Amino acid sequence: MVKLVKRLLILLVGLCIAHLGVTLFLLTNLGSDPFNVLVQGIHNTITKVPFMGFLTHGYTHMAICFLIIVVLLFVDRSYVKIGTIVCMFCGGPIIDFFDWLLRGIINENNPFVLRLVILAAGCVILAFGMTIVIKSEAGTGPNDLVSIAISDKLHKKFGIVRIIVDVAFVIAGFLLGGVIGIGTVICAILVGPVAEIFLPFHEKWIKKIVK
Repeated sequence: MVKLVKRLLILLVGLCIAHLGVTLFLLTNLGSDPFNVLVQGIHNTITKVPFMGFLTHGYTHMAICFLIIVVLLFVDRSYVKIGTIVCMFCGGPIIDFFDWLLRGIINENNPFVLRLVILAAGCVILAFGMTIVIKSEAGTGPNDLVSIAISDKLHKKFGIVRIIVDVAFVIAGFLLGGVIGIGTVICAILVGPVAEIFLPFHEKWIKKIVK
């Protein structure tokens, strides 16, 4: 029980760091992250259906995450843990908090070069926090589980699989009506390889804490 609590606390720390990165990324207004391009595309498609106009982006995001969890329960339920549910429900509010905190400082009025720097920093912070969540072994974000499950099943490096999955999210989202920008492209290419660098580092210190 104590180990689980420790792992969940580590997961929450990683989740906060990862979503700080996501918020920095989004505040630059240079495009959405790959998964949210998919969510946006699906949302734009669904809300064209009569009586579905009430559906918000947030509800669509949660519904897709829930669907991913259900699919993984059939594929390999060991991937779905309590931390996965925590990530599903806590991610949005954390982003909202950081957005409220930082919007007055970082926005589309900042110089383009500065926004690119902030975007790149956001991607690195996202990868740093995301890998803490993954190595907490208490669960991880449903969208991240797609890359993890594929890399495990095919015995391929997480970084390479993450790029492929992110690019697939972008293409599918764009075809469905999602909007992409330079930030989307940078995120799709950068996050996976950077995460691959952080994974061994986080594994070592987390093992020391959780004994």
